[in-house]
Amino acid sequence: MTQPLVPPNETPPVEGSIAEAHQERADGGIWEHPGIWLGLIMVGCLLIAGFFVARIAGL
Repeated sequence: MTQPLVPPNETPPVEGSIAEAHQERADGGIWEHPGIWLGLIMVGCLLIAGFFVARIAGL
């Protein structure tokens, strides 16, 4: 039995898949705006650095 020719730019027929379609991750979530998290980390670092600078300046 020969395979029928498929015209260009068309998908040839394939065997069916028995796998279920996976659920897409919802948009948003904790990583939607990583700049906010980076900003919070930077503010925390600056607060800790400021604490040590204040301790050194107080000596």
